[in-house]
Amino acid sequence: MLAALLIDANNIVAMERFLAVMWDGKAPATAVRQVQDAVSGLRRNLAACGAPGPLISTRRGGYEIHLSPNQLDLLEFDHERRLAERHTDPSETAVALRRALACWRGHALSDISSRALEIDAARLNEKRADTLKQCLAIELGLGRHREVIDELTALLREHPYDEHVAEHLIVALYRCRRQGEALQVYERLRRTLADELGVDPTPPLQALHQRILTADPTLTAPVPASRPLDIPPQGPDAAAAGPAMAMPVRQLPLDVPDFVGRAEALAEIAGLLDGPAPNRARVAVIVGGPGVGKSCLVTHAARLASGAFPDGQLYLNLAATSDQPRDPGLMLAEALRALSIAGSAIPKGLAERAALYRSLLADRRMLVVLDDAGHADQALPLLPAANGCAVLITSRTLLTQLPGALHIDLDVLSPAEARELFTGIVGRWRVEREPEEADAILDCCGNLPLAIRIASGKLTGRPAWSLRVLRERIEDESRRLAELRIGDLSVRASVELSLRLLPADAVRALSLLGLLGAYTLPGWVVGPLLDRSDAEEVLDTLVDASLVRLTATDAIGQPRYRLHDLIRTCAVEIAAPLPTADKRDAIIRVLSVWLGLIGCGTDRLPAAGLLAAPPGAAPRRSLPDAVVDRLMADPVGWFDAERDNLLGAVKLAVDWGLDELAWELAAGAATYYDHRCLYQDWQHGHRLALDAAEAAGNVRGASVLLRGLGQLHIYQDEFDRATRALESSLGLCRDGGDKRGEALSLAMLGTVSRVQDRDDEALERVEQALTIAVGEGDRHIEAQLSCSMAVMKLMQGKLDEAEFWFDGALSHARAVGDGHRVAVVLRRFSRLHDRRGDPDEALRCLWQALATFEELADERCAAYTLLEVGRVYAGQHDRDRASPALERAAGLFHRHGDRQDEATCWQLIGDLDAAAGVHHLAHQHRGRAQRLWRTIGDMNQTKFPARPSSP
Repeated sequence: MLAALLIDANNIVAMERFLAVMWDGKAPATAVRQVQDAVSGLRRNLAACGAPGPLISTRRGGYEIHLSPNQLDLLEFDHERRLAERHTDPSETAVALRRALACWRGHALSDISSRALEIDAARLNEKRADTLKQCLAIELGLGRHREVIDELTALLREHPYDEHVAEHLIVALYRCRRQGEALQVYERLRRTLADELGVDPTPPLQALHQRILTADPTLTAPVPASRPLDIPPQGPDAAAAGPAMAMPVRQLPLDVPDFVGRAEALAEIAGLLDGPAPNRARVAVIVGGPGVGKSCLVTHAARLASGAFPDGQLYLNLAATSDQPRDPGLMLAEALRALSIAGSAIPKGLAERAALYRSLLADRRMLVVLDDAGHADQALPLLPAANGCAVLITSRTLLTQLPGALHIDLDVLSPAEARELFTGIVGRWRVEREPEEADAILDCCGNLPLAIRIASGKLTGRPAWSLRVLRERIEDESRRLAELRIGDLSVRASVELSLRLLPADAVRALSLLGLLGAYTLPGWVVGPLLDRSDAEEVLDTLVDASLVRLTATDAIGQPRYRLHDLIRTCAVEIAAPLPTADKRDAIIRVLSVWLGLIGCGTDRLPAAGLLAAPPGAAPRRSLPDAVVDRLMADPVGWFDAERDNLLGAVKLAVDWGLDELAWELAAGAATYYDHRCLYQDWQHGHRLALDAAEAAGNVRGASVLLRGLGQLHIYQDEFDRATRALESSLGLCRDGGDKRGEALSLAMLGTVSRVQDRDDEALERVEQALTIAVGEGDRHIEAQLSCSMAVMKLMQGKLDEAEFWFDGALSHARAVGDGHRVAVVLRRFSRLHDRRGDPDEALRCLWQALATFEELADERCAAYTLLEVGRVYAGQHDRDRASPALERAAGLFHRHGDRQDEATCWQLIGDLDAAAGVHHLAHQHRGRAQRLWRTIGDMNQTKFPARPSSP
């Protein structure tokens, strides 16, 4: 494990890499847990050895060890090599390279037995050998031929096919007046190449042999350090001679003529290819889902950069998504043949082929394209070690095990790029003639390049079709995949290729995820879908396969995931053969967790409990306590993050005929909607669930939802609709024996009566509700209704009785620890203090209440409080203080659609303007109030002004 971390120090090492290193492809079921335990033990051991702080950190999908060059020999080696590259003086370069070589003690990873590390060990040993070759060549050029002979001899023994080493050894021996030994080295190399590879020495080496035979005097003196090779040009073509192919390799596929966009990705690739060469080949991995355009991008980028790689461009299709993925050994044989190595000259073993491949590319500047790689082991043997080369890899799977690679996550086209591609294929005149149809087609394609090309191809082959014809054929989601096919191109087939690479549990997870709808989801949903507690690995598999997209991290730190619409459609098709009962059970498990989380979040919201009904018969499931605590550390933030999913869960329950879950999910979110004044979401969710509850004859659910809608209509000044909903809810509660619901419905009807000046009726309803609440022992409702009684007594001028009820309401609210209710009572209590001629006490109550509401981010209650502040100042004829408070309150009421209270604010401001003699402003503000009241009157078929809904 430590070796795997150190080889890729300061880079993320994926969990899959650890499994391969530690178990060589035979990992047990508990392997992930064992890795986690091993990392913990390693951290403890490092700390016990005096490590300066935590060296190993957890990263997405793996771990990373953080080390400086002086803490690890490999990093120090690379550091010294980089320093050597910066020197212009050959002597200084040689010194730096010797310092780099001093970091080595034998072969890399010599005491570790792991097949997965063999390639890394070979790469590191090759890097050391290349460094030694470079150093010896420079020292030979500096005239140190006697000193380098022993090391060159040992190096040639290690690398018997390396003509550069042989060349340098021959020159060194010749300069030491050991001509016979130099010729023996040449002859041994010639026989080895002929017998084992079936080739002759390269022309430069043959020319060196001839020069030794003729005692060429130019060989006796060192050449300048700028030319490390000791062989002068022999003719006009000699400078180009070397271990090169007969002609450069030019294997790149044809570029896409209508390529569009991808400017950011192209810039990243160009920056990698044009940047300074590190001590290994530059590698970029372009990762993306089916049909996203990975191969098109890489081909286009490779052709743009081909001029920077004069020795050629090698293209290898690894075919990971086909029925028969290409074996890396066969791919190496194909690459060697392209590099002019043929027949028996191609070694038999994978390691030998990889070594020969790296040797052939060592002094060349070549671009290698590996298309459709399935896993790192398929690509690793094909990576050159030479820093003059670069590699571009496409894959549907994250290849985090490739050391030092740049990963580019490719998504669908932007809307503008998608339209440009569509227009370029179909023709501008057709698109301009039906622009809305074009937008609809692109929306159905989800801006996926493959889908756009198929749709465009259909239109190109059918010039008589209007765009509307195609739009009508693909807008039906159940037919879309069948329509998005032309010739061998098919979106469905492209997705199915990815599915072949997945284990069965990942395919099942994908199919069930498709049933959840077009939403951005938190990662925990996969667990209940599969009924597994360890589903994170399955989700990671889908993300790594680019079938599920990690879109962002939300405000509370949750990763968010989404399926592309066309992949989701494929997923639904995959789920179709599954037993309906299995799919229904999976949906119930997910919705049960949503319901449990909504309940936990509601319990932690201010003023929780009055709108939320007691649990019904729907099942509830819980995530682990630690997860719930983390999610609910900021309950409002969690609700905000999951706002779309709150409605999505209700719709999903309705679609699957789960009426009990539907009404509980809708009603459970009401407290959040109330807190955030999200009236549209509130109404939409309640209407969806109410239709389902009524269709199923679910009396309890219908009564709760009607009551929630009644409260919503009161907030929106729709009092006639509120009355109808609340009276229906009241009747259902009485029929079903729901005393708590009956009390709440009566209390809300009392609010409507009070606002519409039916004081006696309002008082009667509040008294009935209070009697029920006391009988049921519900202290929360009792606190609310005691405050309502106080308000009614205050309106009747019975100040002492009002004080009695206010004191009782405060006592009840404090007893149950409801700070929000305490603030509401204080706000309304301020009216009594003001009526008694004590505005200072009234303002003290209001400022205390306002502080609570602002702390809880309850804008609507803050607005009611500011309205009361304005009233108190207005009573003192203090226009300078009253108007700002009233204007701020009016703005809040306007934002939340409360026309009644907004009108009251403007009327008060107008009255203050008139008293101050500012008649044009008075006319303006009073006119605004009158227009609002007329709007309310039209909605409720009554005449206003009326009292505000919250006095």
